[in-house]
Amino acid sequence: MPDFSTVTELAGDDVSQEQVERICHRYYWAGEYCADKDVLEVACGSGQGIGYLSRIANSLAAGDYDAKILSIAKAHYGDRVDLQQFDAQDMPYADSSKDVVIIFEALYYIPSVARFAAECRRVLRPGGKVLVATANKDLYDFNPSPFTFEYHGVAELEKLFGAEGFSVECFGYMSVGAVSLRQRVLRPIKKLAVSLGLIPKTTQGKKLLKRLVFGGLVKMPAEVTAGMFPYEEPRRLSPGIPDKEHKVIYCAATLVHK
Repeated sequence: MPDFSTVTELAGDDVSQEQVERICHRYYWAGEYCADKDVLEVACGSGQGIGYLSRIANSLAAGDYDAKILSIAKAHYGDRVDLQQFDAQDMPYADSSKDVVIIFEALYYIPSVARFAAECRRVLRPGGKVLVATANKDLYDFNPSPFTFEYHGVAELEKLFGAEGFSVECFGYMSVGAVSLRQRVLRPIKKLAVSLGLIPKTTQGKKLLKRLVFGGLVKMPAEVTAGMFPYEEPRRLSPGIPDKEHKVIYCAATLVHK
């Protein structure tokens, strides 16, 4: 089994300020769909967002495939949240028992995303939603993570969930044109480094690179709270067209045909 702790942004890790902003933003975005709902977060990692969601949702369950990573979340939350180890392709929840399923920055680690989409259809009630956040594979300087199987852009997400009876809306977050001048200048260098296989593969190995690109690093918080960053709505994207402007793609898939 791969050691996902080497490629996951864990609570307490040294990360860029942008990484903290990104993790906050995706949970603030999810919160808009989760009020008074029965919510499940798949691949929750060390659980930075589940405390925030638990204060909004009617109920919250969460889990991860990696027991080592999940133990960090369990140590922080104790009995505040129902946390289980499970495979996203075989979720231990009853049919039609959830209103929202969340998977953030992990869809690409699942061997069969079709099985995951079918599981989402099974556990969701009619009108339920799957919320996805994923790195944008269609950027020209995209750098894939180790242990991944397949990345999904706008068109691929529409096809994946459409096959299971979902309608799909996609959104873009964090325009590459709005990042720091340093990042914009370094993009061609990053592209070259990616093509030559020179980008470090682990979060530990990327620390020096992050300092070069982002400057000083900060600690990844154990728990996202409201107001840590100002929230702005992500930009709705045109259906079927690869997005080449945003660092992050969000997908909200609504179960239309149960």
